[in-house]
Amino acid sequence: MSTNESIRHQLTEEILGIIASGVDGELPTFNDYCMRLFAMQYENNGIFREFCDLKKVRPGDVSRWEDVPMVYNDVFKTHLVTSFPLEKAIMANLTGGTTSLTQRGRIFRDEDGKRLVFAINRMMTGAYLFPDFEEGKRCRMLILAPSPQLAPSMGMAVGMEQTRLAFGTPDSMFLLGKSGIDITSLLKALRESEASGVPVALIGATAAFVYFFQACRRKKMAFRLPPGSRVCDGGGYRGRFGVVTRDDYYAMVEEILDVPESHCVNVLGEAETATNLFDDSLRRHVKGLPLRKRTRPIPPWVRVRAMSVDDLRPLPDGEVGLLAHWDLGNIPMVLSVITDNLGYTTDNGAGCEMVGRAKIENGKVSPLPDERPVGPMGDSAIFRMLETYTNFSIEFKMRMAKDPKVAPSVREEIEARPGSVASCPQVVDEILVAQQDAEAAKLRDESLNAFRDQAERPLEWYTAQADKQELADHPAGLQSERSSKSR
Repeated sequence: MSTNESIRHQLTEEILGIIASGVDGELPTFNDYCMRLFAMQYENNGIFREFCDLKKVRPGDVSRWEDVPMVYNDVFKTHLVTSFPLEKAIMANLTGGTTSLTQRGRIFRDEDGKRLVFAINRMMTGAYLFPDFEEGKRCRMLILAPSPQLAPSMGMAVGMEQTRLAFGTPDSMFLLGKSGIDITSLLKALRESEASGVPVALIGATAAFVYFFQACRRKKMAFRLPPGSRVCDGGGYRGRFGVVTRDDYYAMVEEILDVPESHCVNVLGEAETATNLFDDSLRRHVKGLPLRKRTRPIPPWVRVRAMSVDDLRPLPDGEVGLLAHWDLGNIPMVLSVITDNLGYTTDNGAGCEMVGRAKIENGKVSPLPDERPVGPMGDSAIFRMLETYTNFSIEFKMRMAKDPKVAPSVREEIEARPGSVASCPQVVDEILVAQQDAEAAKLRDESLNAFRDQAERPLEWYTAQADKQELADHPAGLQSERSSKSR
């Protein structure tokens, strides 16, 4: 084992120990770990090193985790960002919404990276979706998301499969196939739970739940699931099936399934970070803590900050900005990632919440048009405030946005282009309506083929692509600022 491999492996073992200690408590040595991780990634990650050199920030120049350069998430969609030799990759996920028409976003992990992300998934899911389960307890899972067999490199599919393996009984099942929801099996399983009194856990894509609940309303159908049943949704809702706020969603869960809001959990995941963040509603209920507005507690191995859309300064609790993550589980990639998620922090930075996603529209920051949430999911007044900003930047000024030769670009427009791949939520939407919409069926097939291609393409192909990468051609914000244009 080389020195670099030995350093990465030692960091992995130490961070796995931190994860195993649970989601409560503090990590006084977080900053020390960040400095070690920064030094290792600068040494081993060529794209990251070039980025840091451009910013004139190198190991030894900074002593605080907040000062480690933040990489915009579009970098992963245009370059292969790994802090280990690519030939050691054993896990790959495909990301959607890429700004590149010729290369899709790919997240690679080696054996240590796989161990980290799976350990984090188990710990976070156990702490927030199954906080009342003793070690080894399981329940039946009904999963409204594509399976890894259908979409082998889709992060949503891989993550839910790991949840099934860790917490599901043998009769747990994926219920979203190529032709849509397996309604017959889903209804049978729900009626079995009613009759037996054995609770079930429904987990899946938000849009799939909305679609199913609306169908139940039309059929005047409802279920009375046993106490202890729970529902976990993720991926966001893109408005395909009408306006549905978070309050509307929780009301539908109670109306159709008889599951109280306290047993509804939402998860926020980013392919570019190892840690999914769950809201704390069920965990607080189980622990008998007072009710409060939902938030997502941040585990000891992660820090999250909301960064000003104007100058990327960290914002105080409650002020909305772009969410940035510093995640010790990101050993295979980069420590700190700034996303296009709009959100705010709570509890002196110990929690956060997402309120939408950002884009650039006429030189101003605004949410995506089909993600204008109200109520607990967001605040239209906040969005009106955001739209007043005209000097949006990710480290640089918006040269590309002012270039008349470059048309403004929105995430949905990019996802619809030939050669790009849709995000997980959009693929779910296409699957749900494919039987009635020929264009959606065509896009569904293209997207699913892309996920299969990612899993089947020889690793040597990616290695060759990595050898060709040049930062001067980077379209994701290191020089050209195209990332801000595209968001």
